[in-house]
Amino acid sequence: MMGVVDLISQMLYDQVVPQLAESTPKYRQIYDSLKDSIAGGQYRTGDRLPSESELVRTFSASRLTVNRALRELQLAGFIERRVGSGSYVSTTRAPGLTFGLLIPELGVTEIFEPVCRGMAEVELADHHVLLWGKSPDGQSVEARARELCQQWVAKKVSGVFFAPLELSGDNELINGRITEMLQQSSFAVVLLDRDLVPFPQRSRYDLVGIDNRRAAYVLTMHLVDRGCKRVVFVGKHRSAPSCVARAVGFREAVWDAGLPFKSDHIRHSAVPTDHDEVRQLLRTYKPDGIVCANDYTAAQLMRTLESLGVRVPRDVKIAGFDDVKYASLLQVPLTTIHQPCAELGAAAVRLMVDRLNNPALPPRDLLLDFTLVVRSSTGSE
Repeated sequence: MMGVVDLISQMLYDQVVPQLAESTPKYRQIYDSLKDSIAGGQYRTGDRLPSESELVRTFSASRLTVNRALRELQLAGFIERRVGSGSYVSTTRAPGLTFGLLIPELGVTEIFEPVCRGMAEVELADHHVLLWGKSPDGQSVEARARELCQQWVAKKVSGVFFAPLELSGDNELINGRITEMLQQSSFAVVLLDRDLVPFPQRSRYDLVGIDNRRAAYVLTMHLVDRGCKRVVFVGKHRSAPSCVARAVGFREAVWDAGLPFKSDHIRHSAVPTDHDEVRQLLRTYKPDGIVCANDYTAAQLMRTLESLGVRVPRDVKIAGFDDVKYASLLQVPLTTIHQPCAELGAAAVRLMVDRLNNPALPPRDLLLDFTLVVRSSTGSE
């Protein structure tokens, strides 16, 4: 009879994990072979595995490939690697870890779905389980979070991945209450994309994301390089700390470029669908370049500008953040910052496992690199 966790794991596999490639990568072949040998008792607890040189010869692989397989086995908890000694079957191998997801904006903010796919792939490959959880429709965000926390307590999860709420009038208060519940339950917590506290403050939890400040600097300098002299930043009130960091990076790039800057060039209260507000923005600042806090804001703004007879990129160049699916499908394809979402999910899992193995470590920011994707909204190449 299939257990509840196994059933959830299978459902997650069927719904989330993409189809496997026809050919298995060489590092994965080595990983699977060694893992099966450990599970089958060929190597017992504390036994030393063959050296890297021996594995290179056995599998006809490069040392880099062998090293990656051993690193994955270590991250999964199957082996321990000792400097100058070799790799040994772990003496503390757990049967598996179960993690819970707490993402209030899952299905609303598009980046979280591919992040979760990346998390699911790593978890299933390493025999851990990622639980989505359910809460009744019609509940408030805080009530849903409380319901999920109760589910995670009942299932005795090892840790929770939490993406703090943004844009709500009470988001800081709600986020604080959610983390208080998590803390009372003694869960390990890894934050996704954003911190709990206003930028540049730092909470007590590990965080996985990109360097939003540097990314906004790069994006703004791209507009400057395209000839923009009057640039503004458009976001929304009560945006996440990650978006505030983007505004800071924008400001620093404008200063370094020697362009005119006033504090109200950063429009956190802007409503991109409000024709009157956008009209006022155009009259007041006469922008020839606009950096948006995310792709959704950019898409809304582009539609409003079109209805006002303002042409992108001829009259004003626009850039966004996240590289969501529709960014390349807009009438004028959008220049944006691509976040490596699947890789962020995989990194979050590894950070969580590391936190469980080393609870005394100080809070860490794990920042993956981003990519500037240039499209027609800032002019053709």
